[in-house]
Amino acid sequence: MSTLALLVLVLVALAFVSIPGILAYLAYRHPAARVPMTVAIGAVAAMASIVVPIAVR
Repeated sequence: MSTLALLVLVLVALAFVSIPGILAYLAYRHPAARVPMTVAIGAVAAMASIVVPIAVR
């Protein structure tokens, strides 16, 4: 793999780690937003289930 591809992979991994953390923080600070946050976390899980097999390939 080239250096650029590895760098992009690291940045995508950081995004996938930070997004659920941000959503959890928002759900903690704004309890009324928990149901939409649950939907958003489900969306992140769905995106991960699509991206991981592509990245492994």
